[in-house]
Amino acid sequence: MRAPKLGAFPTALSLPFPAVLLPPPPISRDPMRATAQWLHKMAADSEPESEVFEITDFTTASEWERFISKVEEVLNDWKLIGISSGKPLEKGVYTTGIWEEKSDEISFADFRFSITHHYLVQEASDKDGKEELVEDALPLSMQDLLCTNNDFPPRAHCLVRWYGLREFVVIAPAANNDAVLSESKCNLLLSSVSIALGNTGCQVPLFVQIHHKWRRMYVGECQGPGVRTDFEMVHLRKVPNQYTHLSGLLDIFKSKIGWPLTPLPPVSIAIRLTYVLQDWQQYFWPQQPPDIDALIGGEVGGLEFGKLPFGACEDPVSELHLATTWPHLTEGIIVDNDVYSDLDPIQAPQWSVRVRKADNPQCLLGDFLTEFFKLCRRKESTDEILGRSTFEEDGKEVADITHALSKLTEPAPVPIHKLSVTNMVHSAKKKIRKHRGVDDSPLNNEVLNTIMLFLFPDAADKLTDGSEARPSTSRNNPSPESEEYNLYSQFKSAPSDSLTYKLALCLCMINFYHGGVKGVAHLWQEFVVEMRRRWEKNYLIPGLANGPPDLRCCLLHQKLQMLNCCIERKQARDEGKKTYTSDCSPGDTGKAVDCSGGDYQKETGKERGEVGKSWESWSDSEEEFFECLSDTEELKGNGQENGKKGGTKEGIKESANLKPEGRLHPHGKLTLLHPGEPLYIPVTQEPAPMTEDLLEEQSEVLAKLGTSAEGAHLRARMQSACLLSDMESFKAANPGCCLEDFVRWYSPRDYIEEEVVDEEGNRVLKGELSARMKIPSNMWVEAWETAKPVPARRQRRLFDDTREAEKVLHYLAVQKPADLARHLLPCVIHAAVLKVKEEETLEDIASVKKIIKQIISHSSKVLRFPNPEDKKLEEIIAQIMSAEAIIARARSLKAKFGIEKCDQEEEKEDLERFVNCLLEQPEVSVTGAGRGPAGSIIHKLFVNAQRMTESSDEVATMTSLDDELKRSGSSDERRLNLGAVADFPPPAGRELILRITVPRPAPYSKPLPQRMYSVITKEDFRLAGAFSADTTFF
Repeated sequence: MRAPKLGAFPTALSLPFPAVLLPPPPISRDPMRATAQWLHKMAADSEPESEVFEITDFTTASEWERFISKVEEVLNDWKLIGISSGKPLEKGVYTTGIWEEKSDEISFADFRFSITHHYLVQEASDKDGKEELVEDALPLSMQDLLCTNNDFPPRAHCLVRWYGLREFVVIAPAANNDAVLSESKCNLLLSSVSIALGNTGCQVPLFVQIHHKWRRMYVGECQGPGVRTDFEMVHLRKVPNQYTHLSGLLDIFKSKIGWPLTPLPPVSIAIRLTYVLQDWQQYFWPQQPPDIDALIGGEVGGLEFGKLPFGACEDPVSELHLATTWPHLTEGIIVDNDVYSDLDPIQAPQWSVRVRKADNPQCLLGDFLTEFFKLCRRKESTDEILGRSTFEEDGKEVADITHALSKLTEPAPVPIHKLSVTNMVHSAKKKIRKHRGVDDSPLNNEVLNTIMLFLFPDAADKLTDGSEARPSTSRNNPSPESEEYNLYSQFKSAPSDSLTYKLALCLCMINFYHGGVKGVAHLWQEFVVEMRRRWEKNYLIPGLANGPPDLRCCLLHQKLQMLNCCIERKQARDEGKKTYTSDCSPGDTGKAVDCSGGDYQKETGKERGEVGKSWESWSDSEEEFFECLSDTEELKGNGQENGKKGGTKEGIKESANLKPEGRLHPHGKLTLLHPGEPLYIPVTQEPAPMTEDLLEEQSEVLAKLGTSAEGAHLRARMQSACLLSDMESFKAANPGCCLEDFVRWYSPRDYIEEEVVDEEGNRVLKGELSARMKIPSNMWVEAWETAKPVPARRQRRLFDDTREAEKVLHYLAVQKPADLARHLLPCVIHAAVLKVKEEETLEDIASVKKIIKQIISHSSKVLRFPNPEDKKLEEIIAQIMSAEAIIARARSLKAKFGIEKCDQEEEKEDLERFVNCLLEQPEVSVTGAGRGPAGSIIHKLFVNAQRMTESSDEVATMTSLDDELKRSGSSDERRLNLGAVADFPPPAGRELILRITVPRPAPYSKPLPQRMYSVITKEDFRLAGAFSADTTFF
C-alpha cells in the first residue's frame, strides 16, 4: 500500500519537553473538558519557563479517514468489491454496446466530490462463475490493456479511448469551477484511493480528476492479487519536437518501463493518422437558391405559394475526417522518425471516415418556422403595425346603417366593444386606400393579387364567366384516405387542401420574404375584407368542407366554416324566397301553403335521401321571422288554443281541422293513434352549428346554474330549444297528433308496445309511454303543451346566421398578428412535417423516419391543447430542423461522392449504403481501404484539395485525375506522375498505442501488461500510461 507523504499529514503529538509522570486526571462527566482543565492547572503549577503541550485524541476519526470510509462505503454499495470477471471483448463492442453510469456524492471536509461508475453493459455468461475461482488471474482492467479489438473507438469516454477499459470509477470535483490543483492535495487523494482499494479488495480501476476539467487530466490505480497498475498522464499545449514521431515515443515508453535486461521484447504498435479535408470549393453545393422572381410569374420554384422551401443554404458538411490505421505493427518493421516515415496512408490496411457537421447550418424550412414562431411573441395590433387605425368611424356616414343593422339583429344584439363591425363593412376598403398609398403598402398589388387568387381561385372563374365554382383539390395534396391527409386531426390544424392551410403557408412566406409582420398584417387585413365581401355578396368561401365546424381543426378554421354555414343558410333563404315568389301567387295564402307543404317536400326528401333536413332549402320566409298578417291571424285563431289544451281530445279535434304544413314524407306505415291518418315526418330546423369556443361558453353558462332544482330546470329549458322547434314542426305536419305520436317518431325507445287480448279475444298491440315520459311535469310534457302547430319556415330561427356571421367577422377583425400566428402555427408545423416526409421518401434515411415519428407523437400531445408552452413548440421546431439538416447532409454527401454519376448499379448501391452509414454512425469503415470505390473517391477529394492549395495555374495544366487513378503502379509512381504535390496534407492528428508484457519491477517478477497511449495534434500533446508492477515482494 502506498504511504502518503509526510507533509500531507498533521503532527499528531507535539512534546517540546521531556515526558514526565503526571498524576491521573480527575474523573468528570465530560472527559475532554476535565482533561483540558487538568492540563491547564498542571501548566500553571509548573515553573514559569515551561510551555503548554498539546495532545490529539487518536480515537476521533479525521476528515481524511472519513473520506476514505465514504469511498469504501460507495464501492460496497455498488458491489465492486472482490475479484472481477468477464468474457473477452468482441470487436467494436465499445461503439455498439450500451454504456451506463451511476453517481453518488461524497465530501472531504467541506469540499464536495462526485464519484461515478462507468461500465459497459454485458450479458452474464455461465463461464463467469468458473472464472471467479481463479484467484491469481489478472484483473479485467489489466487484461483490457492488451486487447486490440477496440482500439480507437469513435464514440466513448476519454478514459476508454486512452486505456481501453470496460469499467472504471472516477472521483471528480462536484462543481464545474472547482479543481484539485496543488500537488499535496493530488497525493492525498491518490493515497485515499490506494487505501480504499486495498481495504475493499476492489479490482475496478479508480481515477481521480485533477487540474481544471477542460484539461481532462486523470491519475488512478488498479489493484489485484499481488499486482498494481498505476495510471499516469502528461498533458502539454506545445508538442516537443523529439516526440512527434514513433521513435521518440518508443524511447519514452522503454525508459518508463525501466527494463534492465537486453534485448527488450518487441513492442506491439497500433498507429492511426487522421487527415482532415476542409476545402470543398471544387464541389458546388447542390441546393439551388430560391428564385424570388419566380413568385410573380407563377413558376415552380422555391417560393411558389402553397409550398414550403426545403434544404440548406450552405454546405451542412464542413469537414471530412479520414483515419488511416495500422492496427498490428511490431517495432522494427517500420521506420517513422523526424527524417523519414513509412506510414503512407494509401498503404494503410484500414480506412475509416467520419464527417463533421456544420454548426447550425442555415436551412430554409427551419428559418421559415423560426421566423413565423417569432410572430407569436409580438404584441402589436394590426392598426399599430400599419400606422393608423384602418377601421375608424365615419360618424354620420354609417350611423344610419349601424342603426338599421342593429334593428335587423335584435332582440339579441352582438356585444361588440367600441369597434362596430358595420363600420368595418363600409369603411374598410376606403380607409385602407385613404390612409396608405400604393407605395406605402407592405405588399405591392402584384404580390397581393397573386396571393388572393391562390387563396380564392373561384375569383378567377367569376372574372371570366361570372359563375361561382368550388376549387378542385390540388394534385399535390394527399388523398383524404391517406395517413398524411388525416394528420390535421392529430395536430388540430386543418386539412392540407383547405383555405386555412393555404393561408398559413402564404402568411409564412410573406413573413419571411415580403415585409415581415407588416406584410402579415396587410394580408390579414385584405383577407378580412374579402370575408366581409363574400358574406354580403353570398359567395361561398372556397377550400372549406360542407357541414358544421369540424372540432378536430384549429379554431380559426372552425370560424371560417361557421361563416360558410351562415352564407349557405343565407343563400338557401334567398333561393327559397325566389322559388316562392315565382311558383306561388303572393296574394293567395292557401296556395302558398299547399305549394310549400305538398309534393314539393316529398321530391326534396327523395332527392336528399335523408330525414329531417333543413327547412332553408325551400323556405320562403322573410329575413328572421315570418310576419305575414294572414298567417299570424291563423295562428292566433287555431294554434294558440291548441297549444294550451295540449294532448286532450278536444284539442286534437280542433287541431285536426288545420291544414297540414311542412311535411317531408310519410314515416313508413305508421299512422296517428287517434285520427288514424298516416304519420308524416316534418321538415325541421337543423341544430345551430357551434365552434369549440361557443361550446365552452355554453358549458360555462350551464355549469354556473348550479345543481339546485331550479337551476336544473332552467338548464333543461335552455337545452330544449331544438326539441320545442321539432314539436311545433311535427304538430304542423300532423294535425290532430298527440305526444305519443311524436315520441314514436322522435324517440321510439320511449314508446313501449305490448301484445294484449281485447274484449273480443283478439291479440292486439297496445302501446304506452315509458316511465320517464310519465314523470309529472317533465320537460317533454311541458314542451309539448307549450308547442304550437307552426311549420319550420314560420318559426324563429334556431341558428341566426346574420348574428353569427357578424360575430365571426368581428372575431377575425380584432385578431392581432401574434394571435393569428398562434392559430396557424399547427398548420405550419403540419405543412413542415408533410414537406419533411416528402423529401425523406426521395432519400430513404432510417434516422429521419424515426425523427418524423417522434415529431408526430410529440406534436399530437402538444398541439392538441390550446395555448401550448413556447418551450415545447421550440422543441418541435428543433426536431424538424434536425430532420431537414440530416436530409441536406445526405444530399451533400451524395453529390460529393458522385452517386448519381455512377454507372455500375452494384457500385452505386455500395456508395449509397456508405453515405447512409455516414449519417447514422459516428465513424464508418471504408471497404477496401484506399483501393475500394469509396476509398478512390476520398483519395480524389484529397488530391483535388491539395492541388487547389498549390495554385490555380498548376491545376489548369494537370491532366484529368480520373485517368490518373485508373493507372496502376505504386504510390511512388503516382507521386511522380502528380508532380511534387503530395496526395494528402500533413496529418491533423497522430495516435499511437504501445503495448508490451514484461516482468516489473524486477526481472524475476510476474510478467505484466504495460501500455502507453499518445495523441499528437497541432496544439495538444498527451501521454496516457498504464504501468503494472508486481507487489508480492515489493
